[in-house]
Amino acid sequence: MKRFLLLSLIFIATAVQAQDTTTGAIGGKLSDKEMNGEPLPFANVLLKNSSKGTTSDYDGIYLLDKLEPGTYTVVFSFVGYETLEVPDIVVEAGKVTEINTDLGSSAAALDEVVITTVSRRDSEVALLIEQKNSVDIKESIGAQELAKLGVSDAATATTKISGVTSSEASGDIFVRGLGDRYLYTTMNGLPIPSDDVERKNIDLGLFPTRVIQNISISKNYSPENSADQASGNIDITSRELRGNSELDLGVRFGTNTNAAGEFSNFKVSPNQEDVYFGFYDQAIPTEYSLNNQGWDPGKAVLPVNRRYALTAGKEFGDFRVLFTASNSVKFEFNQGTFANYRNNDFEDGFTDATNYKKTDNNTALLDLGYEINDRNRIKATSLFINKISDEVFEAGRNGEGVVFEESDRGDGFNQFIRDQNTKQTRLWVNQLHGFHEMWDNKNEIEWALGYNTVNADEPNRIRNEVNLNPSEPILLGETGDYQQRKSNQQIDDQELNGLIQNKYYFINDEETEKKAFLEIGGNYRYKERDFYSRFYGVVERNFNTVNPTSIDNFDGFFTTENFNNRSLQVKNLDPDLYNATLESLGGFAFFNYGNAKWNLNIGARYQNDDIDVIFDVNNYPQNLPNFVFKSYDNIYPSVNFRYSPTENSNIRLAASRTITLPEFKEIAPFEYVSQTGLVTRGNPDLEASTNTNFDLKYEIFPSSGELISLTGFYKKINDPINKARERGSAPVFSYFNAGDEANIYGLELEARMDVIDNENEAGLDLAVSGNVTRMWHSQDLKDVFDENGDFVRTFRYNGKEEIGLQGASDWIFNASLNVSTETENPFTATLVGAYASDKIYALGNPETQVLEQIDIQYNDEIIEKGFITLDLIMSKELNDHWSLEFRGQNLLNPEIERVQAVRPISGTAGESNQTVRSYDRGAVLSLGVNYSF
Repeated sequence: MKRFLLLSLIFIATAVQAQDTTTGAIGGKLSDKEMNGEPLPFANVLLKNSSKGTTSDYDGIYLLDKLEPGTYTVVFSFVGYETLEVPDIVVEAGKVTEINTDLGSSAAALDEVVITTVSRRDSEVALLIEQKNSVDIKESIGAQELAKLGVSDAATATTKISGVTSSEASGDIFVRGLGDRYLYTTMNGLPIPSDDVERKNIDLGLFPTRVIQNISISKNYSPENSADQASGNIDITSRELRGNSELDLGVRFGTNTNAAGEFSNFKVSPNQEDVYFGFYDQAIPTEYSLNNQGWDPGKAVLPVNRRYALTAGKEFGDFRVLFTASNSVKFEFNQGTFANYRNNDFEDGFTDATNYKKTDNNTALLDLGYEINDRNRIKATSLFINKISDEVFEAGRNGEGVVFEESDRGDGFNQFIRDQNTKQTRLWVNQLHGFHEMWDNKNEIEWALGYNTVNADEPNRIRNEVNLNPSEPILLGETGDYQQRKSNQQIDDQELNGLIQNKYYFINDEETEKKAFLEIGGNYRYKERDFYSRFYGVVERNFNTVNPTSIDNFDGFFTTENFNNRSLQVKNLDPDLYNATLESLGGFAFFNYGNAKWNLNIGARYQNDDIDVIFDVNNYPQNLPNFVFKSYDNIYPSVNFRYSPTENSNIRLAASRTITLPEFKEIAPFEYVSQTGLVTRGNPDLEASTNTNFDLKYEIFPSSGELISLTGFYKKINDPINKARERGSAPVFSYFNAGDEANIYGLELEARMDVIDNENEAGLDLAVSGNVTRMWHSQDLKDVFDENGDFVRTFRYNGKEEIGLQGASDWIFNASLNVSTETENPFTATLVGAYASDKIYALGNPETQVLEQIDIQYNDEIIEKGFITLDLIMSKELNDHWSLEFRGQNLLNPEIERVQAVRPISGTAGESNQTVRSYDRGAVLSLGVNYSF
C-alpha cells in the first residue's frame, strides 16, 4: 500500500498527541535520491540549536515527539550526502508536522509538508494505540517487541500477554485459566485447523515469529467471531512487506545444554533414515516394516540447533510481494522420573524416564497485495508449514522399572520400555481477502475466503516392552499381543471457510470524533477429518523360546528368519477409524455509537453448529451406536462499553454469552496410548458447555509507549468439560461434564513503563514491563442420575464436592527488563522472566461407585507444580548490513514436576505428595548473524 509506513508513523504520532495535547511532533520519511527513492535508514535528524535528535529507521521513517509548540529548524544529514536544513517548521500542540524529502549528493529542498494518520501494526506503540482505541478488551504483541524478547514462535509470544500461561505437561495455552477447548484460533480473521488429534487449536509453536506481524488476544467475545470460545480469540496477523523492498539472510546456531551432554549418543528413530531436508518419505509401508526396517534407534549426526532464514520482498507500483522461508533443526533431551498411582497404591514407575527429541521445521509464507485504487485492495496469503518431530523414549534401562501387569508375577524381573515415534505435520493455509470503501467512505466491505489442509501423521511408531533380570535372558512382555508393535496413524483434514462483513457509517465526524455505524455479516466453516490408526504386533509362538541378546539389539531378534520359521508371529487389529465433520454457520449484527468520551457496542450472533462423528474403533461395545450427531443452535449476545474519563485513560465494561463445543477427539472413543502407557479415550456422551462472561477494565496510557491497566473478570461455565480418569482397571483418561457449574474470577494488573528515555545518542534507554494475574476458581463435582432418577456414577472423591479448574494457576507473573542504546548501531539487551503457580493437570476420581467408599478408594488429582523461567536476549547492529544476536533461554533450567497426593494403605498418616513425572528441559544457548542487503 502506497505510503503505508509513513502513514503508520503519522497515525502513531497523532494518536500519541491525542493523549498529550500540550506537545506536538515532527515526523516523516527520508528517501535516498541516489537509489531511486529507496528508504534511507540511519540518517540523522536534528533540531538546530538543540540536543533533540533521532535517526531514521530501516524504512526511512523518523519521529521527533514531545516537542513544545513553537517554530523549529530541522537538519537532515547522512555521511557522504549534502546536509539539508528546513526552517520555519511550526509545531502545534496535539498535532504532527510531516516532512518528507530526498537526500542525495546534491542539495535537496522541502517538497511538501502534510499531516495525515494511519496505523502501523507491528510496533509496540501502534499496538498500544490500537488497544486504547479498540472497542474490545484486546491485548496484542507485535514483531518489534517479539524481537526484543527473543521470542521464536507464536506459542511463546502469547505467554507474554497478561493472564496467559502454558502447560508444560500438555502443551496447551491457558488464557485466564481456561485451556485449549475454551480458546479459538484464527489467522487474519479466518479459522485455522488443528494439527493434532489431541487438540482443538493448532500448535502455535509451528508459527515462527518471522511470519508474524502481530498476535492479539481478544479476551472478551465480539459477535463477528465464532462463539465457540470462553477465554478469548487468538488471532495471528501474518507478515507483510515493510517499506519498498526487503532482502535479509539469517543463520543461527546453538545448543541445548542437556542435549550437548548426549552429543555423541543422541538417539533418533529408524525413521530418520527416510527424512530428507526435513521431509519424511516412508520407504516401506508399516505392515511390511516389522522385519524390513530396524527396531533399534540410530544416532543423530551433529545434534546442534540451527536455523536458516530468507526474507525477500519488493513493491512494484501498486503491487507488492513478500516471501519468507526458514528451515530449523533443534534437539532436546530430558531425563527424570515417572510413576502411576492407582487407588493410592504405586502401580507403574521408572526412575530413568529418558526422552530424546529432534524437531525439523520448514516454513514458507507468500504474501501478495494489490491496491486497485485508494478505496479497493486485495490481499492473498499462503502459508506452508512442514514439521517433523522424532522422539525416542526409554525407561527402565537401570533395572528399576516397574509395570504392574508384568511385575505382579513375583519372578524378580523389572521392565524396560522404548517408544519411538515420528510425527509429521503438513499444514497449508490459503486465504484471499478483499477490502472496499464506497459512498464517500460511508460504507466499508471486507470479505475473505480460505481453504486449508492438514496432514498430521504418525507413519511408523515403534514400541517395545521387555522384562529384565541380570541373571536371566531378556523376556518379551507377556501380558498382551501388542507389547512389541509398530503402528500407523493418519489424520487428513480439509476445511473451507469464509466471511463477509459490511460496515455502514451513519455518522463519522472526525472533528467531533462522533461515530455511529452498523456492521452486519456472516461466517461459514466446514471442516472434515478422516482418521485412521492401526497396530501391528509381534508375539512369540511359544513363550521364552527366542530371546533378544540386548535391549540395544532388537534388530537381531526381529529377523526375517524368525518370522519365516514362525518363531515370531504377526498380530494385527482391525484399524480404528472415524470420519467427522463440523459445519458452523453464523450471522451477526452489532450497532456502535460513540464519541471521544464514550463508546457503546451492542450486538448478537446467531450460530448453528452441527457435529457429526461416525466411528469404528476397537475396545468399544458393539451393541452401542457407532455414530454421534450433535447440533447446537443459539443466539449469543454481547455488550461492550468504553468510557474515557481523560484523553489518556479508559474504563471498559463487557458482557457476553458463548459456547464451548466438544471436539472430535473428545467424542470419538479412540484410545490414544502415551509413551508411558496412559490411555486417553473420547466420550460420545460429552455435551457442550455454555459460558457467561463479564469484564471490567481500567487502563491509563501515560505516553505513547506506556500502559498501566487493571482488569477484573468473571466467568460462569455450565456443564464444564474436564479430563478425568475413567472407572475400571486400566489407566484410562476420558472427557466428562464432571460438574454442573464452574466459576472463575480474577484480577490482572499490567504495566509498561519507560524508566529512562535519553534523548542523546550516548545514553541508555531503560524500559520495564510486567503483568500479574490472581485467579480464584472452583467447580462442583456432581452425582449423575439417569432419566429414571437411578444413580449412575459420581465424580466426588476424598471428601471433595468441588475442586479447582483444570489448568488454572492461582498466580501468573510475567516481567521483562529492556536496555538499549540510541547510537547509529544500537545495542539491545532484554531479560525476561515468568512464573505460573501450581495447576491441576488431571482431576481425581473415585475408584468405586459405592458412595460409602468414595472417600476411601480414590485417586487424587495430579498437580503440575509451578516453576520460574528466565531468558536473556542481546543483539548488536555492527553496521548497515550486519547484526549479531545472542539468546540464552530457560537459563534457570527448573525442574518440571507433576505430583499426586497419595494416602498410605494402612496406618493413620495423612496424604503425602508423590512425584508422578519430573524432568528438566535444559537451557538453550544460541548465536545468530543476520545480513540485510
